[in-house]
This record gives sequence, structure tokens and C-alpha cells, in this order.
Amino acid sequence: MMAWLDRFPLVWLVALALWLAVAPIVPEPHLVEKIRMLAQGTLVKPIDIFDLLLHSLPLALLGLRLWRDAQRRRARR
Repeated sequence: MMAWLDRFPLVWLVALALWLAVAPIVPEPHLVEKIRMLAQGTLVKPIDIFDLLLHSLPLALLGLRLWRDAQRRRARR
């Protein structure tokens, strides 16, 4: 089921995750802004929730991919 993630080039996943994590750089990355809004309890607009998901999804996929790679390496031992 997650084979598509294993086939996705890791370098592109890292680039996408980093790019969306810091975009836009000025005045403040959206991800930082949305996490702050979430912590303050002001993340209520659907567009803000979508923005949080959009900017954090590549980081979550990268984490999942790295975890799966580590699991495969442990299984080979």
C-alpha cells in the first residue's frame, strides 16, 4: 500500500518538504504561523487549516519514508 512512497525519490521528497516548510520566507513561514495559531487556539478558518495541512504534509511523508527505510534496514540485519 505504501510502495508508492518507497518509489518516490528521497531527494525530491526532502526538497519538497524543506521548500514547503519555509515558504514563504518573508515575513514568516506559513508553517510557523499556523503552528503558532494552533497553539493559541486561533486556527479556525478552513483556509488556515488547509494551509497547515498543505505545509506539513510533505514533512509527515518524509518522516514516514525515513521511518520505513530504517525499519527495512533493521529487518535486513
